[in-house]
Amino acid sequence: MISGVWKKLIRPVMFGLDAERAHEIGIEALKAGAAAFAAGRKEVFEFGPIERFGLKFDNPLGLAAGFDKNCVVVGPLARLGFGSVEVGTVTYAPQPGNPKPRLFRLTDDQALINRLGFNNDGAAVIAGRLRNLDRSCVVGVNIGKNKDVPVEEATQNYVKCFDLVQPFADYVAVNVSSPNTPGLRTLQNAENLDELLGTLQARNREIGPKPLLVKIAPDLTEGEIEAIVGIAKGYGLDGIIATNTTISRDGLRTPGVAEIGAGGLSGRPLRERSTEVVRTVFRYARGELPIIGVGGIFDAGDAFQKIAAGASLIQAYTGFVYGGPEYANRINRGLCSILKERGFATLDDAVGTAGG
Repeated sequence: MISGVWKKLIRPVMFGLDAERAHEIGIEALKAGAAAFAAGRKEVFEFGPIERFGLKFDNPLGLAAGFDKNCVVVGPLARLGFGSVEVGTVTYAPQPGNPKPRLFRLTDDQALINRLGFNNDGAAVIAGRLRNLDRSCVVGVNIGKNKDVPVEEATQNYVKCFDLVQPFADYVAVNVSSPNTPGLRTLQNAENLDELLGTLQARNREIGPKPLLVKIAPDLTEGEIEAIVGIAKGYGLDGIIATNTTISRDGLRTPGVAEIGAGGLSGRPLRERSTEVVRTVFRYARGELPIIGVGGIFDAGDAFQKIAAGASLIQAYTGFVYGGPEYANRINRGLCSILKERGFATLDDAVGTAGG
């Protein structure tokens, strides 16, 4: 029933609005209890035990960073069926982000372009929300660099943010891959990343370690991916999130894309490239680093594709925007069916089975 109401009534209205305004309304609706109406009783799925980097997940599907930037609707999102929510991206100092408009739908491509620019309330405020959170799922915190901080001072900016949020996070994800903060992606260069991850991991161990992951771009070469995997393994990181949004515009059908300008592309056009990055990370990690696969997951088949390529968890954002309140339960339900049909007793048995 909810699915029909979403498709016939709610989505046409929401998609008639500016994309960022629709997102704001969605957040307010979740705050007001829309998740309880949409989800009813929370579904339980038979994936077998899912333990990753010392944390237990109810199901493998998480909501990627960027949706709940300020940690205000974690509980409602968990009720909709997400096994984890990654809040943020959080920066040390609050910042308004880039000028509007900065979020665009590409409906013909089932995609989004965003250049939001890490708009968030800042680490101190979000840490307070995390401290008081009555959590019903795993909660990760995605951290990034403030826009006005030069790249050569980025490490200390990350550390100050990390110190505030780490005590209240189940895991921390280091975002070095958004295209919307000047210079940020240069932190994926081996020398810069070595300094950043080495410093953060040392600080992590000083204050009582939590799982530490790094989120990478889909636009990297194989050599760059190999180098990042080596650095992550060298510093004992707990996983890699693959991938963030792409700067590519190849193959898009939606009219007027060129006029939109800069920003990161997410959604269905990213599916194959992000899966290829997952496969490449899996090959170089050799089972030593769990991978969270992100990009273009619109149905259970897409989810299984990421897992077979080597992801041991998955995340979504754009698929949820298009799919509505039943999205997470539908993906999890379908993924359970695929695993059973293919003879996998647990999710772990399916990870990396596509080879490559």
